[in-house]
Amino acid sequence: MNGWISRPAMCLVCRGVLAAATLLLPGAGARAQTAAPDKGNPTAVEPEGKATAAIAQEGIAQEGIAAGGTPQGGIAQGFVFDDRNGDGRRDPADLPLAGVRVSNGLEIVRTDEQGRYQRPLGEEWQVFVIKPSGYRTRIGPSQLPQFYYLHRPSGSPQLRFAGVAPSGPLPQSIDFPLTPQQEPEVFRMILFGDTQPRNLTEVDYIAHDVIADARRTEAAFGVTLGDIAFDDLNVIGPLTEAISLIGIPWYNVFGNHDANFDATTRRYINETFERHFGPSYYSFDHGKVHFVVLDNIDYVPTPEGKFGFKGGFGEEQLNWLKRDLEAIPAEQMVVLLMHIPLNLTGDHQALFRLIEQRPFALSISAHQHYHQHLFLGEQQGWKGKQPHHHIINVTVCGSWWSGVKDERGIPHATMSDGAPNGYSVMTFDGEQYSLEFIGAGNDRGRQMRIELANEVPAEKTTRFHVNVFDGSSRSRVWFSLNGREWTECQQVEESDPQFQRLWEAEQQQQPPPSPKLTKPTISSHLWAGELPSGLTPGTHLLRVRTVDLAGKEYTDERSFRVVPTER
Repeated sequence: MNGWISRPAMCLVCRGVLAAATLLLPGAGARAQTAAPDKGNPTAVEPEGKATAAIAQEGIAQEGIAAGGTPQGGIAQGFVFDDRNGDGRRDPADLPLAGVRVSNGLEIVRTDEQGRYQRPLGEEWQVFVIKPSGYRTRIGPSQLPQFYYLHRPSGSPQLRFAGVAPSGPLPQSIDFPLTPQQEPEVFRMILFGDTQPRNLTEVDYIAHDVIADARRTEAAFGVTLGDIAFDDLNVIGPLTEAISLIGIPWYNVFGNHDANFDATTRRYINETFERHFGPSYYSFDHGKVHFVVLDNIDYVPTPEGKFGFKGGFGEEQLNWLKRDLEAIPAEQMVVLLMHIPLNLTGDHQALFRLIEQRPFALSISAHQHYHQHLFLGEQQGWKGKQPHHHIINVTVCGSWWSGVKDERGIPHATMSDGAPNGYSVMTFDGEQYSLEFIGAGNDRGRQMRIELANEVPAEKTTRFHVNVFDGSSRSRVWFSLNGREWTECQQVEESDPQFQRLWEAEQQQQPPPSPKLTKPTISSHLWAGELPSGLTPGTHLLRVRTVDLAGKEYTDERSFRVVPTER
């Protein structure tokens, strides 16, 4: 397979997500002078002129729109244009972009030949552009894409962590500048699962343990898959500054630990996230791939008057998704990015019905603090021709920065499945893709750990384990002893032996002086083999080879001593 995966059907979950546009041809049209972008709404501009009249609602009942069809917030209108001089303002030399998709979070429209769009906007809604392939939005501080306008006339309510600042009256024109850029068919993206720092000390762990290595990776953009913070949302600013050192545009997914837990209603649970990153659901195209960023965190009130959460999309999202997919070509690769795994999301069956006939699709989450490949099929209610591939991504913080510290003063943070903390890099080539697991502090070529004692008895068989960090049920693993023939290992459903020992050591009366590890879980990427009895005493070499589901091959080796059995 030449290191590539090309398989059908991914999941798309979203809380009102939008679709990316096709590549657009510029047209001719009127232009207007623009003012500087509003603070906190980087794409919003207010040119001279008057807002146009309300447009038809297409029979869709929407929150924030009066019974007579008049939006309580007003009409959002503006232009999408080719920002030829890169100043973010719509100038006479700038060309309008026709056919670009713009959404208010419920509906999606295309710009006309003059690059103009109109959509109704509720009192506290947003409007955003769907970046088409071959263009980029403006990039703001900390490498954050500026693709949205948040309409919060009075700002967010008083919360422990600051929300969106007052936007004031709806601007007469909300314009979105785009700039052409080269987007090769082959490109890479960086995936961070759960960075989740509790404080600035853990932000420093991330900077030195993961970001310093990621700076060496050539990628088009990166994504953090939720749980950006760990309840203290004041760390988001310093963390995004640190991630910006990687030097590429960085998108963000909303996670359950990124919420305003002192909000009095569900409506305001995302306010701090939106202040930093904009809408919690959106999409964009890059190259030949359509990406959708989703909010599948469903917050529900508890009897104590607080908020708990569960995985859920909601009817509004699914209705939006149906409209979104109607505009996406059937053969286009679709990648869904969410926080909670798809199989743990309550209404995923309704989502399946919308995507299971698509031949090329993939979904990616985090949340679990282990790394796993799922192939969702008939047993999970999937009705597509081939199982749907869902990746639960390695987390940056691993086991929440627990475990003994290394020589740098950073906890080893091994995940509960025995894999190291770290990140992944995904490479796309049209509808094909492959994933590279990068363990923090590891050589990039190290994709496994062989678990075998330094000394083994000569007259007994000896079992060993291989943890293939990015392994799956579709991987294969072999071993060779002293350069002889290859023997296949068997995948086992067990906890990682090394992680089990580390965890058991912490249960003693005098545990190591470090944050305690999480309890071991059954690893989905563990193999076992058996060394024969009767080996000659002395030093031997065990070699291990694995081939992953994309056809990529990795090897590792470990030496050991055979000692005579005591009599």
